[in-house]
Amino acid sequence: MAAENGEEKLIAVARNIAKTLGHNESMADDILQIFSNFDGRFSREKLADKLTSAGQGEDPRVLDHTIKSLERQISQYIAADHPIWSDSADSSAFLDCIDELISTVRKLSASSSAGAHLARAEDLLQQAMFQLEEEFRLLIERGGESFELTRPYNNGDGDLGKNNNNLLYDDSDEDDHDYSDGEIPVAQPLSNYDVLIDALPSGIINDLHEIAKRMVVSGFGKECSHVYSSCRREFLEESLSRLGLGKLSNEEVQKMRWQELEDEIDKWTKAANVSLRILFPSERRLCDRVFYGLGSVNDLSFMEVCRGTVVQILNFADAVAIGSRSPERLFKVLDLFETMRDLMPEFEFNFSDQYCLVLRNDAVGIWKRLGEAIRGIFMELENLIRWDPAKAPVPRGGLHPITRYVMNYIRAACRSRESLEQVFEESMSVVPSKDSALSSLSDQMVWIMELLESNLEVKAKIYGDPALCSVFLMNNGRYIVEKVKDNELGLLLGDDWIKKHTAKIKQYHSSYQRSSWNKLLGILRADSSPVAANVGGRSMSMKDRIKAFNSQFEEIYKSQSQWIIFDEQQRNELRMSLSNLVLPAYRNFIERFQNAPDVGRHADRYIKYTLEDINSRINELFQGGNGSAGGRK
Repeated sequence: MAAENGEEKLIAVARNIAKTLGHNESMADDILQIFSNFDGRFSREKLADKLTSAGQGEDPRVLDHTIKSLERQISQYIAADHPIWSDSADSSAFLDCIDELISTVRKLSASSSAGAHLARAEDLLQQAMFQLEEEFRLLIERGGESFELTRPYNNGDGDLGKNNNNLLYDDSDEDDHDYSDGEIPVAQPLSNYDVLIDALPSGIINDLHEIAKRMVVSGFGKECSHVYSSCRREFLEESLSRLGLGKLSNEEVQKMRWQELEDEIDKWTKAANVSLRILFPSERRLCDRVFYGLGSVNDLSFMEVCRGTVVQILNFADAVAIGSRSPERLFKVLDLFETMRDLMPEFEFNFSDQYCLVLRNDAVGIWKRLGEAIRGIFMELENLIRWDPAKAPVPRGGLHPITRYVMNYIRAACRSRESLEQVFEESMSVVPSKDSALSSLSDQMVWIMELLESNLEVKAKIYGDPALCSVFLMNNGRYIVEKVKDNELGLLLGDDWIKKHTAKIKQYHSSYQRSSWNKLLGILRADSSPVAANVGGRSMSMKDRIKAFNSQFEEIYKSQSQWIIFDEQQRNELRMSLSNLVLPAYRNFIERFQNAPDVGRHADRYIKYTLEDINSRINELFQGGNGSAGGRK
């Protein structure tokens, strides 16, 4: 109470001094201003409070005097040829004037008889706000000039970081080197996204906060938010440009050559990660500091700052999602899908307020469209397999290009098994269906394999020789099974699938032997094979049979030495089975032939191939023409 009475007396003394020394209102006001600069207790606001308590608060002369004083002071700052915030004393005094003016307007607004004075005060307040808006803009620009996309810092302890290097790089070891000899430091790609940046110096942030408080309190929050978002939006746009991501329309993306688009997707991936993990969180923190305690202006400003950059990032991803579904695009579209998936928590975290709801929803929608694009690409792959034409047969029963392409493609795709399972599970949860495009990833792989097998069976029919048809199916079947084993594709198809198709290869093997070697074996086993023992309805003599064997064997060797079995193990297994099949039968035949009554001691004249010759020729089969023909003679 004593302190309050002392202040009352002090204020009264100051007021009396001003009245006594001041020959007019202007001079008295100057004296009060001197007191105000000397001691905050002598501010116009407090003097007005005291005058009001003395019964003089609505005295027109006092009101007029107060407004004139504020007009003169504020006009001086507005008319200055330099920014007010270039001098801390000027900025502090200017804010004091603003505070006093705001207080005066409030009091006048509460009075029913202060209409003219209120209009003058509000007009002056508007002029002051215009000046504050300009000072606000200049401060942001000045702070931005001292930054230039600078060094990220670790935010683990919440301290402010220094800002001295490009966001695209992390050159934290720079201080460990001596560049006195002119060596230029080479920055390394940024790999740690657990950083924040201070885009403006701390002192400027504090000044911006002080200005923002006055503008919001005075009803100019939208204007303050607009100038802030305009300046910071330019910073983000420049950041995105430096990260290599240009502003591309949907049409421009659609017209790009695929190689160019691949490069753009790589740039997008980097830019999206830096934006969502570094730039936007940093802008969120800056907004929180500049507009601390100012309600929705904070969230609105942040949304306006980031919206354009977010839209640019999302539009590119969307343009790719709605573009061509060519199978070659799968892996880059998967990159986009996985990046969007991994960044969804960042979208939720950075844009959690009501103003940013549309940005969050757009991000989720585009991520889902990328999933739809991936499913569409698999449908195109199915069409490619289904309609791949059965033209000329592959020479020598070899591996068909469609087999190599499809197996390498889906094997590589299954390296992203987790993402693909997510894509196909999402389709099943939305539209349950037996359609191949709306199934589990495992079902999708089984369906693709069925399509490939059906296509190969059609292609095999082009061969006129049933044995060569079987070789073709053996080659392609073995390649498929080997590509499936010991990888993610095999896990998706399952052990039963592998066993089933391994058995199929054995069936092709048996079919090959029947169609190619059974007739030859029939000649050797004529005693037990009546059909093979006669030609043209007549029985064959032993001499006729060996001649027929030599001719048949030479024909098989001549053609099948040109055929090819790519898999070495399969080639050796097939040769071994043929040797085990033919050599015992040939040995028995030669023994009988040498003992035949009509042959006698002239047997060697008819025997063209020894057992070693037969075995050697069998071991020269399926090499694509690397063997040599001819018998012992």
